[in-house]
Amino acid sequence: MAVLALGFFDGVHVGHAALLRAARALADRLGCDAEAITFDTHPSALLSSSPQPLLGSVDDRRILMTRFVDRVRVLPFNRETLHTPWQTFAAQVLADADGLVCGYDYRFGENGAGTADSLRQFAAARNIPCEVIPPVQLDGGAVSSTRIRKLLQDGETAQAVQLLGHPHLISGTVSHGQQLGHTLGFPTANLPFASGILVPAYGVYAAKAETAEGTFDAVCNVGTHPTVGALDAAQAEAWLLDFDGDLYGQPIRLWIYDRLREERAFPDLASLKAEILRNAEQVRQLAKNGQMNF
Repeated sequence: MAVLALGFFDGVHVGHAALLRAARALADRLGCDAEAITFDTHPSALLSSSPQPLLGSVDDRRILMTRFVDRVRVLPFNRETLHTPWQTFAAQVLADADGLVCGYDYRFGENGAGTADSLRQFAAARNIPCEVIPPVQLDGGAVSSTRIRKLLQDGETAQAVQLLGHPHLISGTVSHGQQLGHTLGFPTANLPFASGILVPAYGVYAAKAETAEGTFDAVCNVGTHPTVGALDAAQAEAWLLDFDGDLYGQPIRLWIYDRLREERAFPDLASLKAEILRNAEQVRQLAKNGQMNF
């Protein structure tokens, strides 16, 4: 038994945080757990031939949501789910809830026929509380995953981070690259972007890298490093400052705070190295000033 927080929660931004905090508060009042329910696949992946990329993976959402709730339940979303009437979904998934919390624009069930009002009616019939969270307004508009996605694609990282309420998370497994970092004197952890995950604007970012060995300030390049021959697909490459070790095949989380500059081609490797060293000093200064805390 638990209070259930309902939504897809892509990016787990400040609007989602308000919803999850409300579920936590209601659960505390009722003396039960708070549980978030999300799906493994966004409905647009089944409805569109070119769905919008997501801000993060299922695991990313889980990591961020468990800051607020006791557990996260990930349900499969497939063709059967797509054509399930909202009444059937509610009866199958929500019947044992102690309380329900959703956003003002929550839709569920076949053709999105289920709404926040539908959820209120369902809860009232079972004599359990249902809270509907209004939009969170910030910087002149409602916070949304769509808005944050555009900011990241436009390179407006600091503003995106403000709307997220946390640094942007890129995660995955470190892969072998072209060994460029070793050539320049600072080995990098190479992280390909998973299919369907948003690639931020190409550029160099101030980041923290969370690994099994600890958390390190990092200079992170997103792009195809054109100075030494462009890659076929963009990847994130992080130079972990003050780290000496082997991360190949290990999981890594890159927490992106701000964009330092665009990605560009340099006339030679010496110029590239000098610029990366300058970027490293920028990252160290941001960390020293407390601008990379989360």
